[in-house]
Amino acid sequence: MAIAVAKHPVTNRRRRTRRLPYLLIAPAALLMLAFIAYPMISVLYYSLQDYNVTKPWRNGFAGMSNFTRIFTGDPRFWHSLDFSVRWVVVEIALQLVIGLALALLVNQTFVGRGLSRALVFSPWAVSGVLTTTIWMLLYNPSTGMSRYLADAGIGSYGHSVLSDPHTVFWAAVLAELWRGVPFFAILLLADLQSIPGELYEAASVDGASRLRQLFHITLPHLKDAIVLSTLLRAVWEFNNVDLLYTLTGGGPAGQTTTLPLYVANTGLDGHDFGYASALTTVAFVILLFFSVLYLRLSKFGGDRT
Repeated sequence: MAIAVAKHPVTNRRRRTRRLPYLLIAPAALLMLAFIAYPMISVLYYSLQDYNVTKPWRNGFAGMSNFTRIFTGDPRFWHSLDFSVRWVVVEIALQLVIGLALALLVNQTFVGRGLSRALVFSPWAVSGVLTTTIWMLLYNPSTGMSRYLADAGIGSYGHSVLSDPHTVFWAAVLAELWRGVPFFAILLLADLQSIPGELYEAASVDGASRLRQLFHITLPHLKDAIVLSTLLRAVWEFNNVDLLYTLTGGGPAGQTTTLPLYVANTGLDGHDFGYASALTTVAFVILLFFSVLYLRLSKFGGDRT
């Protein structure tokens, strides 16, 4: 005759204890699923569709035709991708160098260091649209910097740097630098403060110069912070829409149109949401590929020595 064995209460308690962390994170996981997974699946679905709200009679399954059009019949895609790459490389390189210099500067001990740090970090608190408004006023040909430069004999009156194909790129770069440099300065300063001072004292005793200390102590210690900050900022700059949209509108003649801005124009202005979804999918794959490649090549999280 089989005898039923009652489960031990300690076993049940342990089982409930193991389940508790999963129950606690379940609401956040469901929210992430709703706000991340669902939009991604929707974009992938619409990328395989012809979906234009102004031409509903053409809507339907398109297969891979949107992607074929991107790679074989859309020169604007290649132009926007080329500009996006140049934009990201120039912005990240300049923001990193200037941000590192500012972080090293405000990490020193001097009178007014607190105020200096506040001034360095303050542009990061300004929204993208407000940043654009500030720089549009500075670039105004009648009341901005151009007028005062013309008064000093530099340039000509009425010249708009945002309308000139030869100057619009660097004008936009300068405006974004003002907003992006504090991000690097904040992250790198936080990591700089964790470097033991004994390392610099020992290096000084051994006769190492400031430059040697920078390359053999400071930069190796900042490696992971630099890799992480450059990756995050590269993704943000690649997806930059607000500043370029309000500052140049992608002009003149589409010369400052990034790939995400092209996506926005295609979907919002052209109402071609199927093709815009395909462009978004391609942009996502490009970002994912280079993010993984960058982390692998940089050996993020590895030994600093």
